Amino acid sequence: MSSKLEQLKQFTDVVADTGDIEAIRRFAPQDATTNPSLILKAAQLPQYQALIQGVIESQGDGTRDAQWLQKTATKLAVEIGAEISKLVPGKVSTEVDARLSFNTEAMIAEGRYIAELYQEKGIAKDRLLIKIASTWEGIQAAAVLEKEGIECNLTLLFSLIQAAACAEADATLISPFVGRILDWHVARGAKPETANDDPGVQSVIAIYSYYKQHNYKTIVMGASFRNIGEIEALAGCDRLTISPALLNELSEDSQPLPRRLAADMDFAAHDKLDITESGFRWALNEDAMATEKLAEGIRAFAADQVKLETLLSKWN
Repeated sequence: MSSKLEQLKQFTDVVADTGDIEAIRRFAPQDATTNPSLILKAAQLPQYQALIQGVIESQGDGTRDAQWLQKTATKLAVEIGAEISKLVPGKVSTEVDARLSFNTEAMIAEGRYIAELYQEKGIAKDRLLIKIASTWEGIQAAAVLEKEGIECNLTLLFSLIQAAACAEADATLISPFVGRILDWHVARGAKPETANDDPGVQSVIAIYSYYKQHNYKTIVMGASFRNIGEIEALAGCDRLTISPALLNELSEDSQPLPRRLAADMDFAAHDKLDITESGFRWALNEDAMATEKLAEGIRAFAADQVKLETLLSKWN
């Protein structure tokens, strides 16, 4: 029997959730995704020191003010993404600065800038996904970028209303965060006995079924896993982005892995949701978990962006 990782690859596109090139080389995923936290970790690895030096030198000797730091951090993320693109046959996700999450025009400009940097390195737009937080403003930015042929990955997604709005915006892909949903419920006393009882797993299944019922083309990519049980419960989902530690665990387990999701399954009927701005904001407001985790996620990514820029500001 092949490993669970190899079995999973038979019916789900596996994506590496890391900026670590060695991990990507080992597990041979279809795609790879990064975020500010992962870029910060990668920037501290020995193999990236020469790359960082090159990025800083290419930015010139100007004052390392806020604008210089932001552009340098973005260029570093692209350089790491470009290295990753050599190892995966599919797409690489690169994230827009989380501090722009409530500014539609700024996110559009940043998405275009990231795409231009990749194109300067000879990497076409069809190898790239721009990661944007699933705020109302972020979803509107994605709608504009998608029309320009710049595909987007809507991240920090915790609710069906966010997923529905992303699909209506023709986003290429969404990343519902399984583990962070579980964290919220566990912090309030929940103790799921099995992966099927996991509220994060249940959320992704609800989104997947809603998309398939209404024939949306947006890809569902489960993310932020806490254990392989969550991954197994979503086997068959369009894509799953998985950390190196869990990829390793899957690669060392050769027990049978049955498929749990398929587009032609019978799902409970769900009417289309109200995707007006007021409808979106009200539904998100009514979901305490999604509201809190979205805000928390933006703050955490913004904090790591600042840490990365601080690292770059002190680089000799």
